[in-house]
Amino acid sequence: MATLDADVLRRIRPRSDTEPELAPRARGRRRLGPGAPIPFGFALGPALLVGAWVVGSASGALDPETLPAPWTVAATAGELIADGRLQSNLATSLQRAVIGLVLGVAIGVALALVAGLSRIGEALVDGPVQIKRAIPTLALIPLFIVWFGIGEEMKLIVITTSVLIPIYLNTHAYLRGVDARYVELAETVGLSRWGFVRRIALPGSLPGFFLGLRLAVTISWLALVVVEQVNATSGIGYLMTQARTYGQIDVIVVGLVIYGLLGLFGDLAVRTTERKVLSWRQTLGD
Repeated sequence: MATLDADVLRRIRPRSDTEPELAPRARGRRRLGPGAPIPFGFALGPALLVGAWVVGSASGALDPETLPAPWTVAATAGELIADGRLQSNLATSLQRAVIGLVLGVAIGVALALVAGLSRIGEALVDGPVQIKRAIPTLALIPLFIVWFGIGEEMKLIVITTSVLIPIYLNTHAYLRGVDARYVELAETVGLSRWGFVRRIALPGSLPGFFLGLRLAVTISWLALVVVEQVNATSGIGYLMTQARTYGQIDVIVVGLVIYGLLGLFGDLAVRTTERKVLSWRQTLGD
């Protein structure tokens, strides 16, 4: 994409002799921008939260009946791991989230391509997606239960429909934001429709896709929390629902910590992949 960008600019607007070359990227410390990356910087904020939790619990500022101490939660997690409940329920939750995420991403990208590359497609697709965007997932669950029952199918449909929205919105926006000069170049060199999609449209929409994917990963866990408390018989949400029934606050906090860690590391995985795939871009985050 970077090579194509430079090639397009040379063809469309050749640099004049008086126009200065762009300054090479500074290798030292930047005076502007966020500065150099911090090693393991993603863990700094969560570490501060845990530190505040430890200090609050040790000093008595946090009531253990309201929020158990970190060492209590860790001991409870150890017990759940020892009897196998945590692993089995976590595996079920991961399976639901991954299947719903994959389906939502695939459908969201397909809809974005249809709406982003065709005016007719946009007229047919964009309206229903915007309607779904405006309706909270919680409001749809009663209707989905009537339509699909209370089994796994309903849970996967809720996650999938929640995930496809950010994927569609961001991918579609970046598709429509592709520079029109790329389209002119594609027509000049005689690219086919598929060639245009593969070499220009898809690469141009990748930044939006990854932005949507980061949101989708988080939303998949949010939707999972909701559906696993609707007549579920397994999963982290089911474990938390049982704990609520028996007043086991420490088990509830274990579930919340797991959801938080899955969201954090899921976002980190997407950001790492984005940096590798979009290595041709020079941004403030590099």
